Amino acid sequence: MAIDFDTVVLGDFLHCIDDPDQGDDSWQYHADSALLLNKGRIQGLQPVAKLSEADLVDVSVFDYSGQLVLPGFIDSHCHYPQTEVIASYGLQLLDWLKQYTFPTEHKFSDPEYAATIASFFCEQILRNGTTTAMVFATIHPESVDAIFDEAQKRQMCLLAGKVMMDRNAPEYLRDDASSSYEQSAGLIERWHGKGRLHYAVTPRFAPTSTEEQLQNCGRLLNEYDGLYLQSHVAENHDEVAWVKQLFPDSRSYLDVYDSYGLLRERCVYAHCIHLDQTDWQRMADSGATASFCPTSNLFLGSGLFNLEAAREYAANVSLATDVGGGTSFSMLQTMHEAYKVTQMAGGKLSPMKALYLATLGGARSLQLDSEIGSFEVGKAGDFVVMNRQASELIDLRLRRATEITEQLFALIILGDDRCTLATHVMGQPLYRAGVN
Repeated sequence: MAIDFDTVVLGDFLHCIDDPDQGDDSWQYHADSALLLNKGRIQGLQPVAKLSEADLVDVSVFDYSGQLVLPGFIDSHCHYPQTEVIASYGLQLLDWLKQYTFPTEHKFSDPEYAATIASFFCEQILRNGTTTAMVFATIHPESVDAIFDEAQKRQMCLLAGKVMMDRNAPEYLRDDASSSYEQSAGLIERWHGKGRLHYAVTPRFAPTSTEEQLQNCGRLLNEYDGLYLQSHVAENHDEVAWVKQLFPDSRSYLDVYDSYGLLRERCVYAHCIHLDQTDWQRMADSGATASFCPTSNLFLGSGLFNLEAAREYAANVSLATDVGGGTSFSMLQTMHEAYKVTQMAGGKLSPMKALYLATLGGARSLQLDSEIGSFEVGKAGDFVVMNRQASELIDLRLRRATEITEQLFALIILGDDRCTLATHVMGQPLYRAGVN
């Protein structure tokens, strides 16, 4: 049966089709191949040799021959309003929030300012090969409108939400339980399911929400189909102790969320560093996702994520930059630091497992694997082209690497945004090195 396509992408394609922990047949490498797309959707992947000149008439051709093409990266936790405070000098979590985060987020009541930073953020993640992100805005509805509007302009798949925060924060950044519910509901009705956009109910973290506000988070999840929830849990020892004081009847920090019905599928919790065995079992049973944020955890001195515990309990795990506590927009650098964190914690992270967490694993955690995460037929044509000659050192190292897994590992350890030759969303190049 003939394949109908309007776009051809030439290159060497690598993607995961399952979790590499399940075996070596979990990934595929197609050298000298052509990705066929129609109206931004993948129609097939076949050897270049099978294409004839007639096949390429009246077809858009993107020739990345000899370069490595990966599914677009998925960043499962980041804060776009913190873009301009990335790399602010080292404090631990709670002090970092007070000194850097809160004063910066105050600015996002200005729609023009929010739009400027939202546009810059989208351009930065595309420059780094990220095509899908789960994003915190601020308490201001204007900040949510801005990031969704910029994502929609680019046809990006993006999840975001208004921060809900009605206590233990500066007065200029507090809402209340009622207004946070009403504003969130309005934003859901305006943006959720519009194009490739998804709404995420967003309580910042348990210490900044009253019981009533947490109850309203669960209410929103119950009232609207297909919503997500994003928050933080067990990032820092002082934070964990503070939660114990604020919620003395809860067994653990994670149990606080569970008691309000906020532990379920499509709920993504950043960090998950200081969880015990009961917590990990509950994460697995609930279908919630632990978002592994290695550059942030190292920068803020929070601790080492326990990937082996997540494996033991078969809990969902995704990978994230956590910009601006995280120190890079690059998912390559995030994978790099994840490898080191796992080493320090006594575990192992193979290059293919790292790629899985940044692509198909992230998509599965978000229940978006029918849409993104691999080169399967029918999925969106979201992908990143890796430049194998991005630097003299990378070029030298990859010439020595005989296996594709060795090449991938070298790119993870040595790579950064210079490796992004191009980023395509729905088949269209939204970033090209030397052009954007």
